[in-house]
Amino acid sequence: MNGYNQSPFANITPVVKNLLIINILFFIGDITIGKYFPKVMQVLPVYYFNSPFFRPWEIITYMFMHGGFAHIFFNMFALFSFGPILEYSMGQKKFFNLFFLCGIGGVLCNFAVQAYEVHAITGAFTISHPELQETFDQYHGAGEKLAAIYYGQTVGASGAIFGLLVAFGMMYPNLELMIMFIPVPIKAKYIIPVYIVIELFLGYQQYSWDNTAHFAHLGGALIGYLLVKIWKLQNSGNY
Repeated sequence: MNGYNQSPFANITPVVKNLLIINILFFIGDITIGKYFPKVMQVLPVYYFNSPFFRPWEIITYMFMHGGFAHIFFNMFALFSFGPILEYSMGQKKFFNLFFLCGIGGVLCNFAVQAYEVHAITGAFTISHPELQETFDQYHGAGEKLAAIYYGQTVGASGAIFGLLVAFGMMYPNLELMIMFIPVPIKAKYIIPVYIVIELFLGYQQYSWDNTAHFAHLGGALIGYLLVKIWKLQNSGNY
């Protein structure tokens, strides 16, 4: 076979390949099994830690659930684009740990923000009997927001992906990237911080039309930064 006709998927590294497969299988399961048996898939997204729906395994399984085709497409495209070079550079074990630790860090950061919001409404980080509607009714106007925290789902690998992006930007700061809708290449050390600032701004503003867990993204990014520092991962050459 001519090397120039090599499939673009030929150089996918083992951990990246398995993560792609698992995410796609979960997505297919969600739109098929989940359509007819919604309770089966309800135990996979993550809920606030004091929610009656929270289960410990959700801090892992939420990474493989997504809120629609666009959500999984962009996350998997980023994993496909940045994952292999990171896995080649740091090895399979470190890359595996990076992905999952960033994902867990993302949900823990999201928990912290939710706990702050719960405390602002109730004066405590948890409430008694969150399974009862009367519990939320006593907070009047704020009860709707409190219920959204307790019954809202968080899904997606975005926290883990943002950790990978930060690691990539630190290890390959001068590598030029082509960004959608921007006609010129931009170095990673410039574009990655812009993404972080946008996430911070959107997380702080909390627009009513925006249901994205921005602080989960920021938590993943923070863990990615810390792990690169702890592991002393250096950028390669002039990249």
